[in-house]
Amino acid sequence: MWISAAVYTWQAQYWGDTQGDIDWEKLYKVIYTVNEVIAGVMDSKNGTDAEKQQLYAEALVHRAYAYWCLVNIYGPQYDSATAAKDLGVPVLLTPDLYAPLNRASVAVVYDRIITDLKAAVDALPNLPDYNTRPSKAAAYAMLARTYLMTRDFTNARSYAEQALALQNKLLDLRTYANSVTGFPYRLVDPEVIFSKINAGAYPFAGIQIDTAVLSLLGTKDLRYTLFVKPGASFFPAFTGFGYWRQKYSRETNTVTQGPGVPEMMLIKAECAARTNDAATATTILNTIRGYRFRTADYVALTPGTPQQALEAVVNERKREFFGTGLRWFDQKRLNKDAAFAKTVVRRFKGVDYTLEPNSNRYTYPIGPKYILLNPEIEQSAR
Repeated sequence: MWISAAVYTWQAQYWGDTQGDIDWEKLYKVIYTVNEVIAGVMDSKNGTDAEKQQLYAEALVHRAYAYWCLVNIYGPQYDSATAAKDLGVPVLLTPDLYAPLNRASVAVVYDRIITDLKAAVDALPNLPDYNTRPSKAAAYAMLARTYLMTRDFTNARSYAEQALALQNKLLDLRTYANSVTGFPYRLVDPEVIFSKINAGAYPFAGIQIDTAVLSLLGTKDLRYTLFVKPGASFFPAFTGFGYWRQKYSRETNTVTQGPGVPEMMLIKAECAARTNDAATATTILNTIRGYRFRTADYVALTPGTPQQALEAVVNERKREFFGTGLRWFDQKRLNKDAAFAKTVVRRFKGVDYTLEPNSNRYTYPIGPKYILLNPEIEQSAR
C-alpha cells in the first residue's frame, strides 16, 4: 500500500477528487481479468479438460485473494455480530464493465472468498510449478488466513495444517548470518506458498521501522541483523532504521504479502494457544525461532499459560511480518481481543495523531473519484 501523510495520520480522506487509488484499481483489474478467464476458459477450443479446469480454479484463487485484500483494506474488521450489515466492497463475478457497484456486506464478501477457495481445491496441484500460480497449498493457506480473520480458530488451524502438510520448509537464516550470498529470490523462496506482492511502490527511501518493533526484535535476532539497516543505507537517507530484506531478493522495494510457511505455523500456534494448548504453541514458536538466531544465541521458550503463549505468538508475528504490510491487518483483528486492543499514537511534524481501538479509521476510505463516477458506492463511516 502506498503510504502518504494522510494515510500515516489516519485522515478522513486520503485522495483528492481526481486522484486514483492504486490498491483499489489494481485489485479490481485483477478481478476483471480473472472474471474473463472464469467466463470463457471452459469454452476454449484449446487444452484438455483438466488443463481448463485447473486454469478455472487458479482464477478463483486469484479472485479470492483480491477480495481478501479489498475487504480487509476498505471494510471494517469482520465481526460476526455486525458482518451482515457492515459495508464491504462491490462483489463482481462477471466481466461486466457496466455492473452496479453497490457495496456488498462484509459477510457476503467473506462468503464469496471461502466459496471460491473451496471450489478451486480439487482441480489444483498440491504444489505449483511456480509460486505465483495457485495450488492446493495456496488455497488451504488462504482459507486459514480467512478463517483467522473471522475468529473461526477451528477451521483456521485445520486449513493451516493442511497447507503445512504440503509445504513446510523454513528458510534457515543461520545460513546467511555471515554472508547473504545465495539468499533466495522470491520466486524460489521455500517459505513462499503463494507469491503476491504489494500493489504500489514503496518510497525509495525505504520502509521505516517502528522503534517498538526494533526493541522487540533485539540485536541478536537474525531478522534484525539481516533485515534492518540504518536509514543512512537508503537513498535518500532518513533518520532511524529501514526494512532491507527485499534488497536481497533483487526486487528493490517489492514486498511479499502472499501466505507462507511461517504464517501457517503461526496461525496453527495461535489457534492452539486460544484452545488452551500452550505446549503445542510453544513448540511451534521454538521451531521458527530456532531458524532465526545463531545457535549459540538462542534460548528456547518454555510453555507458560495459554494466555502467555498467545502473547508470545502475537509478538512473534510482529517479528516475522514487520515491513510486509501484514501487521496492519493484525492490528485491526486483534482489537477484538481486550488484551491486545491498544491506542496508537503517531507524531508527524510536531503534531500527535491518535488511533483508538476499533476506530472507523482502521478502514480505508473509498477514493472520491470512484464515488463521483459511481454514485451507488457508499463511503465508509469516518
